[in-house]
Amino acid sequence: MRVGYLQFDPVFGGVTHNLDLITARLEQAEADLLVLPELCASGYQFVSQEEVFRLAEPVPDGATTKRLMDIAARRGMTIVAGLPERDGRHCFNSAVVVGPRGFIGCYRKTHLFFEETLWFTPGDSGFHVWDIGMAKVGVMICFDWYYPESARTLALQGADIIAHPSNLVLPHCPDSMVTRCLENRVFSVTANRIGSEARGGKDRLTFIGLSEIVGPRGRILHRAPRDTEDLTIVEIDPAEARIKALNDYNDLLRDRRPALYGD
Repeated sequence: MRVGYLQFDPVFGGVTHNLDLITARLEQAEADLLVLPELCASGYQFVSQEEVFRLAEPVPDGATTKRLMDIAARRGMTIVAGLPERDGRHCFNSAVVVGPRGFIGCYRKTHLFFEETLWFTPGDSGFHVWDIGMAKVGVMICFDWYYPESARTLALQGADIIAHPSNLVLPHCPDSMVTRCLENRVFSVTANRIGSEARGGKDRLTFIGLSEIVGPRGRILHRAPRDTEDLTIVEIDPAEARIKALNDYNDLLRDRRPALYGD
């Protein structure tokens, strides 16, 4: 199975420009699963609720999801991508999953970071795993990595791969995803962005790049540079994520003792 990511520098508010760039880059991609960054077409640093509402889109009927479905159909791939979702008067930091046959599902970010708490409603979708044929794929978004329960919940639901759209500014995630994969025996694909944003007189946010693909034994299969665009696809065997035995005596998930863990 071929899995990968596109790391790039979105232009804030330039939805058409960003979608055109994504379309052009993915015309070169031969992948079964491709992950794009968090808020990949809108940009990240909002300055007002009105701005969020203007750039947010319905799912699956908005321009971003429709364009991604078109790419997925033409290129024969599954795409996971972040976008601001509008549902009635609520806006969510969401990720859509689309495939060659159309819309598959939507995840709404559970753990909002920093000023996201001003603009978005906390996600209410819960964590889900979707069977895309070659593998079962779970989704979490950026700061969800900080909570081990996120990846563990997806692993318990049978995820082989965790797709992880991100706009990372803290330095810890790339190394921490090694632990998330090791403690759950799953693959992960973290798609981060590059560049910076300083809007409305706010402090500049600089995104750290370092998108990566990690294997279920904690090996980094590929890590992107910090500050350059990168489209990378690697070949994996998702069946490796289904082997939870550590040795003849220990099984990672079977040996859990939830009754002793508390709330």
